Amino acid sequence: MYDQGTHSRHHFVLLVVCFSLALIFFVLPVSKTYAIVPQESTFFSSTSVDEHQVYSSASDGDLWASCWADDDNLYASNGDGKGFSIGGPFVDIAMNRISGSPGSLTGTTINAGSISQTWGSTATYNRKPTGMVCVDNNLYVAVQDLNKNFNDAPAATIAKSTNHGTTWTWNTTAPMFNNLFTTIMFLDYGKNNINAPDSYIYAYGLDYNWRDSFNNSVTDPTKLFLARVPKTSIQNRSTWEFYTGDLNGNATWSTNISLKTPVLQDDHLIYQSTRDPANPSNMTVLSQGSVVYDSPLNRYIYTSWTEYTYEFYESPTPFGPWKHFYTKDYGGYPWTTSKNAGYSTTIPSKFISSDGKSMWIQSNTFMGGVSNYNFSLRKLTVVPYVASTASNTKNDTNLARQTGVVPFEKSAHNGNNTFYNDGIYNQSEDSWDQENKTMDFWGYSFNKNINMNKVVYTTGNIYSDGGWFSGGLKVQVRQNFNWVDVAGTVVGPIYPNNNSAGPNKKYTFTFNDISGDAVRIIGTAGGTAHFTSIGELSVYFAGGNKVVDPGFESQTTAVIAAPWVGVGTDSKGIDINNGHAHTGTHSSYIRSSSTNWNQIGQTVAVTPNTDYVVTGWMFATANITAGYFGVSTTSTAVIKDMQFGNTAYAPLTFSFNSGANTSVIIYGGYFGPGADSWINFDDVSLR
Repeated sequence: MYDQGTHSRHHFVLLVVCFSLALIFFVLPVSKTYAIVPQESTFFSSTSVDEHQVYSSASDGDLWASCWADDDNLYASNGDGKGFSIGGPFVDIAMNRISGSPGSLTGTTINAGSISQTWGSTATYNRKPTGMVCVDNNLYVAVQDLNKNFNDAPAATIAKSTNHGTTWTWNTTAPMFNNLFTTIMFLDYGKNNINAPDSYIYAYGLDYNWRDSFNNSVTDPTKLFLARVPKTSIQNRSTWEFYTGDLNGNATWSTNISLKTPVLQDDHLIYQSTRDPANPSNMTVLSQGSVVYDSPLNRYIYTSWTEYTYEFYESPTPFGPWKHFYTKDYGGYPWTTSKNAGYSTTIPSKFISSDGKSMWIQSNTFMGGVSNYNFSLRKLTVVPYVASTASNTKNDTNLARQTGVVPFEKSAHNGNNTFYNDGIYNQSEDSWDQENKTMDFWGYSFNKNINMNKVVYTTGNIYSDGGWFSGGLKVQVRQNFNWVDVAGTVVGPIYPNNNSAGPNKKYTFTFNDISGDAVRIIGTAGGTAHFTSIGELSVYFAGGNKVVDPGFESQTTAVIAAPWVGVGTDSKGIDINNGHAHTGTHSSYIRSSSTNWNQIGQTVAVTPNTDYVVTGWMFATANITAGYFGVSTTSTAVIKDMQFGNTAYAPLTFSFNSGANTSVIIYGGYFGPGADSWINFDDVSLR
């Protein structure tokens, strides 16, 4: 996918889209210091969102603001489409009644176009639904005027239905809101507002616009505001109060909208360096979505989005403090049809599971060269954090294949993030996402603390413009929500930091025992397109060094004794206290004036079909060029080895898979050069 011809095709698609939506996609570079960025949440141990959507092909439209009504139906208002009446008229706003559950939904359009009104010129503006709520068996929908260039929303009002969406009433003389608070998202407290803690209806709002990620010139593009209104007077603008508290959830209120203060502020920008200037960049992260109360978890969840990502926040109260807990990065254009992200990310409360850990996200789009212009859902799973103590013992079990493990990455270009823990090593996923990113990573969260000491990274495909790490590749473990570098890392073979790294080649990282609830490999993204690839990522808490007497310190005489065995007719033995050891006081040696093969080795028990890394330290005289450090089967057939020669003490490291074998011989030796020569062999490990 990364040859120049393919890139050219991508650019052609992008140019078509960008020229047809020029006003939407035009972005000016922004240089900005982050004033306020919310803390990362420690409430959830892990979060995962399905890569691919399920959707109703019988629906047509965008946004789909919704509420769960007293009659147990979900009511959703779509913009710009036919709703669930595919044979019906195209309208800028419609109301739909949706029954069933994800995967078996049916819908009916009950009102096509007779909801609220356009306050500006119909040549310039159309109606867009932004939020819905059901309270005391009545439906309310917030509707804004949205400029057809998508960059201006100067007015909004609220319509009411007393007959479950069939007919609607509103103040026809003037909008309720002008410029400020014109993107209104009602707080979803469940069926008919059943979980509401008081007699107020709460609504979150954005000023001027519904998504500022393309339009950073908008005032306050990084601020989310909050209001409340008695549930008996939702359409009475004079009874609305606006949050004037702080970002820590200390709530105060005023009826003066000009005094409002943000309940959430997030100034950070994403995708500040995109490869294609026609694509969005410098995107803000607060946009029209939804805020839902997850009653079983007693948590409030705000789902926002950018052109490339979902951005999720959580809070213990409607007022805050709001903390960021998840970014789902779908990457730059072009999207694939079933994987694309989209706008107006909402979580219908009707589809929250009884334990609160499973939800469904609704989002849709027509941008990025593909269309998913339907009522579309993808599953969201969260696991609250619970402190735990690692208790797993050492064995050769791949911890990444256990139940409950959640893969995560910067972005999965093809939407196949399950590839790298499915046990199939010759597949490939990559992180190509149109961003000139520096760091890249692939990892897992475990939802509890585990012990680990080995990670095996199998590369994916290598392309002309990327697919490898170019430097700094290391393993990190998460402890108390902080990423720490592991200690004592040995990599076999040494990762080359260039395009010779793969494809589908294994690199085994062994390190000191450590515990944590997540692990990742992380490094600098390589190639001119700045992305990496992966075939598999395996994680182990492997047994210690399987080599017995690895430093020969248990040898009591100059004669090699078990478990070490010498092979060949020339001189070999143990050097003791003569300064030839790498560490300690002992090392083994071979000395030869022939051209024969001689080795020192040990038979080691291994688990079949398991990845291991071996390390040994070798010192060789200058005339040796045919030394080998390796592993073989009991029949002396070499599984894998490394050649050495003409060296001072240096480590030799490589990885191998044991295949069907239950034991291997680890050895060091050489073919003599026909003149006096010798090696010292020390500090051998197989992990």
